[in-house]
Amino acid sequence: MNKKIIAASAIVGGVLVFAVKLYAWWISGSVALLSDALESIVNILASIMMFASVVISEQPPDEEHRYGHQKIENISCLIEGILVIIAGFLIGRAALGRLFNPVTLGSLNYAVIISLFATSLNGLLSWLLMRTAEKTSSLALEGDAKHLLSDVVSSVGVTLGLFIGQRLGISVLDPVMALIVAVLVLNMGVGLIRKSGGGLLDESCEETEQEIRRIMDAHYESFVDYHNFKTRKSGDQIFAELHLSLDGSLSVQEAHDFTDHLEDDIMKELPNVSLTIHIEPEKKVGIRD
Repeated sequence: MNKKIIAASAIVGGVLVFAVKLYAWWISGSVALLSDALESIVNILASIMMFASVVISEQPPDEEHRYGHQKIENISCLIEGILVIIAGFLIGRAALGRLFNPVTLGSLNYAVIISLFATSLNGLLSWLLMRTAEKTSSLALEGDAKHLLSDVVSSVGVTLGLFIGQRLGISVLDPVMALIVAVLVLNMGVGLIRKSGGGLLDESCEETEQEIRRIMDAHYESFVDYHNFKTRKSGDQIFAELHLSLDGSLSVQEAHDFTDHLEDDIMKELPNVSLTIHIEPEKKVGIRD
């Protein structure tokens, strides 16, 4: 399915989930359920950014962006991580306030059922986003999917804590569970920032490098060595480059044909890799790295 359609669906689904969770808080007065609803606001904002990043990332390269626009997905993920951390602090502050000023909860049983219904919707959205992300190698969709999955896990924890707290008559479990949610949200935000930062700092793509080395080794008898091998990722696109030493007796046309053959073989197995090969004449001592 089209990435933009899935991204737009996440926005609509996020608004619906927020409305359901807000209603669950309104009839119960639970700060844990309120924290759950507030996190849904972050989910909506994140989905909007995700949609915008997907639209921009699909634009072709231009004069100002010769490598394309895919890194906008990393930027979106970075901003999402910052928003998640802010939400975590707000949830924690609200939980601490309720911890020292407990409030009797209202229609909790009904509220918990409503909240779990909203959580199931989030779970469905997360599954749909992750499935599309795996097919399209979209960092933006994957980030939003994992964000929603964390929300599902924390929501289930909160509702279970509320249910047990009411049955045992321990009202303090409400703010305690909200504090746990805050910690989970903060941890999720840090994880998103680290992941997006790796792409922005051009970390090497180890798995892709191993696959390219495997393909190169299959042609090892046709060249002397290769070195200065580098990879980096931009959105769902991986850029790789290497220096290839060839027999100095080859003609320019023969060297060109061989590198085209290598690039074709790599493209067949790794269609999301853009490989640049720099040809060099044979050296007296060849070192592969």
